[in-house]
Amino acid sequence: MGRKGFVAAAAALAFVAMAPLAAQETVGKPPAPEPGWTVPKTQWGDPDLRGTYPLDAVGRTPMQRRPEYGNRLLMTDEEYAKAVTDAAEVEGGADREDASNKLGSGNWFEYGSALRQTALIVEPAETGRIPPLTEQGKALQAGMKSSWNGEVFERREDFNSLDRCITRGMPATMLPFPYNNGVRIFQSPGWVVIDFEMIHEQRFIPLDGRPQLADGLKTWLGSSRGHWDGNTLVVETTNFNGLSPMAIVGPSNGAAGIPTSTSMKIVEHFTPYGEGKLYYEAWVEDPVVLTAPFKIGYPWVRNNDYKMFEYACHEGNTLLWANIRSTSPRFAQFREQNFEKNPEGSSE
Repeated sequence: MGRKGFVAAAAALAFVAMAPLAAQETVGKPPAPEPGWTVPKTQWGDPDLRGTYPLDAVGRTPMQRRPEYGNRLLMTDEEYAKAVTDAAEVEGGADREDASNKLGSGNWFEYGSALRQTALIVEPAETGRIPPLTEQGKALQAGMKSSWNGEVFERREDFNSLDRCITRGMPATMLPFPYNNGVRIFQSPGWVVIDFEMIHEQRFIPLDGRPQLADGLKTWLGSSRGHWDGNTLVVETTNFNGLSPMAIVGPSNGAAGIPTSTSMKIVEHFTPYGEGKLYYEAWVEDPVVLTAPFKIGYPWVRNNDYKMFEYACHEGNTLLWANIRSTSPRFAQFREQNFEKNPEGSSE
């Protein structure tokens, strides 16, 4: 069975799994544990969170609330029914293309279903959106570049970390994407590892109480330290390098995304509340970039039948250099001077 066959099965399970959320009445906090259910434990006694949690189960829920929902945290019955119907229509794109002997976005996008909540951001509750940027944040955003907002590419830094197949950054890595939404949790004594289908990367989270990295050591996904608060896994992440977007913004917004700084801090909670169910929360603050913090909150549903596939992209991807070659005036001048007049010379 190919990728779409697996995805179709996963999508069907996702729609069934999300059906109970039609009755969702509250957002922003873990649901009460299901009656008669107890948290399973690993052989060494930690709460057992292991498994695959495809984020396409909520892939049609936007990170930020759309204006038509105003200050509402939840859709009406009619709005939610339409959201689920629209999601199913998109999921059927591959079958329609296959029937027409065509290949297009229907065979590419794997959004999945939608939550009843109007956005993945649950605080500030009145807006459901990332708070306004500081003046420094606006200045950083103005200098951000990516394949979304550029037409001429002359150097590597004209592409962001996603373009360069390095990372989506944080907290974006913990949010659904149009495709490659597999997330797996592994556990061993003293460790939790989160593995992502997108950008083939992992977060290694020690639980042994070790101190954070020294201030001078910065990484793309930051330095995470975890501990258990009852049955909830709490993860605090600092030491970000400030080189990746906080969120990727597409071409309709005309911007490269929301910037980050080395001062960003994220505190996450992973709370099990039923068989194969986790509630994910993330408090995000970056006083250099944001005028206030914000919180993400939404459920994860385990589906171990979901198949994780290779993400065939790497930092040295030749497409990046092809874009530079095709759009850079400086490269065109170099090519004319050093290659077109000397066909034996190198084009690099």
